[in-house]
Amino acid sequence: MIYPKIALAQSIIEICSAKGIHNIIISPGSRNAPLTIGFAQNPNFKCYSIADERCAAFFALGIAQQTQKPTAVVCTSGSALLNYYPAVAEAFYSQIPLIVISADRPQNKIDIGDGQTIRQENVFLNHSVYNANLTEEASAENDLKINKAIETAISQKGPVHINAPFEEPLYETVSELTVEPKITHAEEIIPAKIIENSAEFVSIWNSAKRKLILIGGINEVNSIDKEILENFAGDPSIVVLTETTSNLHHPSFINSIDSLITPFDDADFQDLEPEVLITFGGMIVSKRIKAFLRKYKPAHHWHIDTLRAYDTFNALSKHFVMEPNDFFKDLLPKTEFTASDYFAKIDSIYALRNIRKQEYLKKIPFSDFKVFEKVIESLPKNSQLQISNSSAIRYAQLIEIDPSIEVFCNRGTSGIDGSTSTAVGAAVASYKQTVFITGDISFLYDSNALWNSYIPKNFKIILINNGGGGIFRILPGHQEKPVFNTYFETSHQLTAEHLARMYQCNYFKANDLDELNVNLVKLYDSNDAPSILEVFTPTVENDVILKQYFKELV
Repeated sequence: MIYPKIALAQSIIEICSAKGIHNIIISPGSRNAPLTIGFAQNPNFKCYSIADERCAAFFALGIAQQTQKPTAVVCTSGSALLNYYPAVAEAFYSQIPLIVISADRPQNKIDIGDGQTIRQENVFLNHSVYNANLTEEASAENDLKINKAIETAISQKGPVHINAPFEEPLYETVSELTVEPKITHAEEIIPAKIIENSAEFVSIWNSAKRKLILIGGINEVNSIDKEILENFAGDPSIVVLTETTSNLHHPSFINSIDSLITPFDDADFQDLEPEVLITFGGMIVSKRIKAFLRKYKPAHHWHIDTLRAYDTFNALSKHFVMEPNDFFKDLLPKTEFTASDYFAKIDSIYALRNIRKQEYLKKIPFSDFKVFEKVIESLPKNSQLQISNSSAIRYAQLIEIDPSIEVFCNRGTSGIDGSTSTAVGAAVASYKQTVFITGDISFLYDSNALWNSYIPKNFKIILINNGGGGIFRILPGHQEKPVFNTYFETSHQLTAEHLARMYQCNYFKANDLDELNVNLVKLYDSNDAPSILEVFTPTVENDVILKQYFKELV
């Protein structure tokens, strides 16, 4: 076995190995050579080399999203580290364990005019759960910090930063370890499995005739027992609203929130206004449900999460620090169904909405909305769907997705910057067929995601190119003027064809419904290389068609 000569690098690598860290994403550099040498030549690690640090970090995030285990990224000193920041922020808000290991120059080289030096210590302080600023020599104190960083990434489900200063020479190796790093064993924090003072909450539950359960994104599929979902569906006082990324399904649940509430007037909103609101899962996509709940505040808002509770609706009354499944397993046997017309009233409205939706989809021309309908119904059963942000995830929320399909999107910060890289990382970590649906701006912004030697050959990208940032046409304030087109929509004439050729991807395109149907078949049949299907939709019609949809739901 070959080890880096620098003892601090040995300590980091050995502790990572002892803690079960397996996936290491390395971006080439010189200052991180001791880490690269040690990780790449140790059979305990699966190493990936990705040059663009921003892409590397989102790729790592995709792996961690799927494995639910910490993934490490390793970079050289200087601005390389800062390119990790978007993924670090996403990991922080999405509660995904990510370990950033940055090589640094010794402290006496910082701020003296040396090349590739910045103030690296605590650079992620606002969006990390732990920061280990190491000293140059291996020591028991450094070992404790490294252990603590990894343990915190696991227990707090978030990003940590280990900053390691190395002095030259950097490339020297030895055949024997020169350190015996201390390996600590963190006390396992077991979340509560029963509700404290449950009688109070049982009483509130049983007396409430309108209980609204709102479920955000959940990366861990099948996290709620089927019996609990059936209980929700059987209680006439419960309405369940699920986001596409919740990965929870039942015929009685409402899975297109905006389709339900966008046409509502004040009387409808008053009928939906809950006495008890229960939330769990990640960030909510629907702006309309957030606006509704901020105006029509529930008397009780309970959020269930082992770590955090955001007061999204300015009504939070109780944070249950436990797993949602444990919460309901404890609560529901103590409760009883409450006589109510809450579900029946809302369900009848939603049933009508679905009829109107099908009628509308049958008559609309080729557009973003029509493309999403056809693309989503084409998805292979039991596949994994990754979706980019902005208009893509919003359109996906309007279309029924087969329950066998797992759906993921970076909704921690809701940025477009690393959607493709995350999807590629998720595809590498998952055994499932992965399809990625993206808009043109998001795809172009993260085009370096294709500069990656590890993309599975059956990875599919469906790129919807409407010539700019279509989301800005949907938002209030859109005006067809040069300022809007240039600075908001960022109109362009670019396509993915040459990128596909450069990165040796199969390329298909569609300009109408017939071409879309034909090339969707070709896309799924092509498994000799990653494949891109680029669908060109009309820029100026898309927002009109979408807005009209909500008007015709009533």
